[in-house]
Order: sequence, then structure tokens, then C-alpha cells
Amino acid sequence: MTFTLTRHALTLSVLGALSLTAAPAVAQDSLSVMSFGGAYQEAQRKAVFETYTATTGIKIDEQEYGGEIAKIAAMIESGNTTIDVVDVDAPTLLQGCDEGIFETIDWSQIGDKADWLSGTTSDCGVGTIVYSTSLAYNAATLESGPTALADLFDTAKFPGKRGLWKNPATNLEFALLADGVPVDQVYEVLGTPEGLDRAFAKLDTIKDSIVWWEAGAQAPQLLASGEVVMTTAWNGRIHNANKEGQDFRIVWDNQILDSNYWAIPKGAKNIEASMAFIKYAVEPEVLAATTKFIPYGPVRASAGSFVTPEDAANLPTSPENLTVALTLDNAFWADNGDEIRKRFTTWLAQ
Repeated sequence: MTFTLTRHALTLSVLGALSLTAAPAVAQDSLSVMSFGGAYQEAQRKAVFETYTATTGIKIDEQEYGGEIAKIAAMIESGNTTIDVVDVDAPTLLQGCDEGIFETIDWSQIGDKADWLSGTTSDCGVGTIVYSTSLAYNAATLESGPTALADLFDTAKFPGKRGLWKNPATNLEFALLADGVPVDQVYEVLGTPEGLDRAFAKLDTIKDSIVWWEAGAQAPQLLASGEVVMTTAWNGRIHNANKEGQDFRIVWDNQILDSNYWAIPKGAKNIEASMAFIKYAVEPEVLAATTKFIPYGPVRASAGSFVTPEDAANLPTSPENLTVALTLDNAFWADNGDEIRKRFTTWLAQ
């Protein structure tokens, strides 16, 4: 199956493939789904919510939040769980699973875990998309741009400021990767005092050239203004900037991958209906349809055959872009993050 560019045809394609499996056995009029808003939720609306309603007759009552686990926990503690399904990032899923905030997923109703990318399945969450933190530059101002992560640390070859996310996660990994640590050894090295010293020492080599960004929208703004010659950025932000007329390029070498998940808050009133929605939302055809609207990779291998070559070129999970990639180890950061963040804050102030 190949999706066309028209939204109507896209809807018909998804409906035709999934209409027999989407409806929950227990009928209800609406389902409350909470996600992150912005372009991401707009993509979900077009590819998932609207087609689900067209298939089942169940209206999606959309809610937005900023990813705060406290908001979900407070709702559960009140004894009135009003959200049926929530989109969460990996750290929230890990914490929520540990604290009993999410219901257990019945994978027999969802699909074969073997079809999901490694690290995107959980007892209480179902992987939905993969996004990337990568190096990017402005081809309009840098004719011969960087081609590898090592160029981020090469101020002789590429003089000028670099943009980095103001967070130790991803930066310490990038530092070790650029210093020659193999992808499969990054967290083994980072988990030692010597490895942590090595990562900070590598960051020291460009510290005076760093412009820190905190909100995702800032990274493309830094490129557009010329304040930096290159920056790390989330791939969706770079893609959206290009849709608005920029000529930014992503360097996929040593990109760092992370995932979002569908989860069911504890005490949801109709778990069967919630599970049916999740099953629909992660069907290969629906995951592929989402790439039409935002360049986040499908988590299921079987979705690849439904993604057009044009869309695949922009995905972090495209085989061509996955040549050298690291999956962010959120369990590592859950165990070590507090201590490392304290050191990072101290390092910033030095």
C-alpha cells in the first residue's frame, strides 16, 4: 500500500485496512486522549484521531499537557481518572511504571513485541514514535557543512559557535561518541568515574563556543539567525523549519534516538476501549500515515513497507540514517541522572 498526499485518500487507505479491527467490543461515545500539543498532536489528529473516529464512531476528546507526570499522578490520587490514554516520554513511562501510575498492557491485544524496535515495549506502555537528537546546520550559510558528529568538536575546521541542549543527557553521549567510544560501549563507559571525566573533558574543548538552548524551538532559531554554525536539535524541529523555507541539513551520523509511548492511567474507566485505541494507533498503516505529517519514525518494523521513499528519507529510523545511531538509555538516566545533573550544573558555572 502507498499513501497519497491527499488527506482524504490517506483516511480511506487507513480505514480500508483497519476497519475490521478497530472497534472495541464495549461501545462508548468518546475517549479522552492526552498528548503534547503542537505539530506533534496535529499529526496525531490527522493520522490517528480523525481516522479512528471515522472507523469506530468514537469521538476523541483531545487534551494537552507538557509531559508532567505530576499532572497524571494528581488525577489518579483524586480518585477520578478522566484521561483514558496518554502519550508519555520514556522517563515518564519508567517512573510511572515504578510508581504504579499506569495500567498493565495486555500485549495479546496489541501485537507481537518482536515487531517493535528494541527498547520500545514495556509492561505498561506501547512504543509509538521514534525521534532523534542530531547535529544540524544551515546549508544557506555554510556551503560545505559538517558530515560527522566529530565536526561538532572541530573548531579549527568549523570555527564559530555551536548550539547544544542545556542538559547533560545526549551531550555526554555525544562527547564520548566523538571521542571514539563505540556506540555499544557508551553507557558502560559513562557509568564509570573515568568515563564521566572523559565526557566532561571532551565538552571542555568546545565550552567557550557553546550557545545553550532549552526549548526545542530555539535550536532552529539559532541556525536561522546565524548565531551558531551548527547545533544539536530534535529532527522534527529541523523538518518543520525547512517546511517554512529554511535550508537546514541533518547530519545523521551518531544520532541519538528516543521514543514516546501510549499508556493508560491507573483507574481509567474503560480499559478495554483504551486498549482498542492503542491497538489502532500502532497498527503499521497508521504509524506510516503519521510520517506524512511529522518525520518521526514508526516503532514497528512492519510499518516500513507502508512509508513512501520520500517520507522515509526524513525519518531517523530509515535504514540509511540508522548506520551509526545510539538509543538513549533512559534507565541509565533514571538511576544516575540526579548525580550527573548536579555535576553538569557545577560545570556550567565554572
